[in-house]
Amino acid sequence: MSTLPIGPEVDTTARPLPVRVRITGQYVELEPLHVRHTADLWRAMQGPRVADSWTYMGYGPFASEAALRSFIADFATAHDPMAWAVRPISTGLVTGWITLMDIQPKNAAIELGNIWFGPAMQRTKAATEAMFLLLKLAADDLGYRRLVWKCNALNAPSRRAAERLGFTYEGTLRAHLTVKGRLRDSAYFSILADEWPARRDKILAWLAPSNFGADGTALTSLHAGD
Repeated sequence: MSTLPIGPEVDTTARPLPVRVRITGQYVELEPLHVRHTADLWRAMQGPRVADSWTYMGYGPFASEAALRSFIADFATAHDPMAWAVRPISTGLVTGWITLMDIQPKNAAIELGNIWFGPAMQRTKAATEAMFLLLKLAADDLGYRRLVWKCNALNAPSRRAAERLGFTYEGTLRAHLTVKGRLRDSAYFSILADEWPARRDKILAWLAPSNFGADGTALTSLHAGD
């Protein structure tokens, strides 16, 4: 019998794959992405503040609504990443998409990524809840024990979002990818199964209607350091 150190034993049952279903929260609805969402998404992609939203994405911006529709036709049918359209209840308009990706049922690991939110949706309750709903699906409903977030190491807003949601920074893979002809270092973050309940409860408390003033401003911070 080996005397070398090894990791703890775990449940090796493969986790279920996510299923394309509608998920409804307090502030947002997630719908399986479909070409019928193209018109709403195209409108969300117009305006001077949109250009920066594509800087760190592996695709986009799109030259025309037809080009976007063609992209969505392929993107929406992929099994990994699996994409949902994001519809804030306050507006009723689809203004973004979000995915579960790098799905590893045997390792019980799954990534939240490929997130694009239009400027009107960024830094809103709906945006936070959209991310939370898929994390909850993965951790609570499907039993994944490793939730992953990775981003371009230069993407400060994405790194802040990971920290707000309670992800722990693990390190940076240098020269990890080539994206749009440029070298990318990738920063990795994770939430593990034993950490998730505390993260979940903190996000739920932040999302509670009682946490928001009459003007919609949050009364408490979600940042891990606050």
